[in-house]
Amino acid sequence: MGCEWSPLTYRISVATGCLVRRLRDAASRTDFASERQPDQPLPVLVYEHQSLIRRKLAGVDMDLQEGKAINLALAAPKVNGVILRPGQTLSFWRLIGRHGAKDGYQLGLTIGPGGPAQDIGGGMCQFTNLLHWLVLHSPLTVTEYHHHNSVDLFPDFDRQVPFGVGTSIAYNYIDYRVTNPTDTTFQFLVHTTDTHLVGELRANAELPHRYNVEEREARFVRCPDGVHRRNAVYRVTTCASGATVAEELVARADAKIMYDESLVTVPILAADAARGHGVKVVGAADTQTG
Repeated sequence: MGCEWSPLTYRISVATGCLVRRLRDAASRTDFASERQPDQPLPVLVYEHQSLIRRKLAGVDMDLQEGKAINLALAAPKVNGVILRPGQTLSFWRLIGRHGAKDGYQLGLTIGPGGPAQDIGGGMCQFTNLLHWLVLHSPLTVTEYHHHNSVDLFPDFDRQVPFGVGTSIAYNYIDYRVTNPTDTTFQFLVHTTDTHLVGELRANAELPHRYNVEEREARFVRCPDGVHRRNAVYRVTTCASGATVAEELVARADAKIMYDESLVTVPILAADAARGHGVKVVGAADTQTG
């Protein structure tokens, strides 16, 4: 999180945020998921996805990508197999815990307020991105979600997930949390390969609905301060017959691109009547940068 405070003041602020989070959790009656059954997959596959760990990005040191790969490999077993029973809440940081150098974590790629950055344990946002994408294809409820700044840092490279649904986290006061409001038990299976972070969301019974996440209104617009990427992301719920049961706006993005506009592969439009800047996420907390 960028600021103009002194390093000492910033450390005090972070420590205060962590303490407040721990106190609030201790005082709450939240039933946090902690049980893991990595070798006993639940029978129903709800959704699966994998994300490429190393990407060739202009201006980004590949050593940071290697560090990210190590960090994800260390973190994955702490989430792998976690069971989310009815009424329980999954907290990413309560499962991962501290991820400092003494725990084996390396300098890895992070996203700062204005571009790529680095920090010990960098890469955890990719982990929560994966979890969030799985969750969007289920009836689970996202109860804490933060988004990166209103910038588009990298041009599309084999993009599989719509722009605008990324996550931002910072230990432990900027968390990613999901609650299970259903009567179904869910399970997250996560592991890394040499190239990808791989995840599955499984359940103990078939679900009555299916969930499809769609990007709409996607365009690039030339504005006074540069080119902006704009879109809307919806989740469409259907029943077994294929009929639409509900449509939900997941995110609406207006992000300034931080790369050369020559890398935009579609026509750039003249400024339109769209209002506001930044990413608006329905039902989410204020935007944050992790």
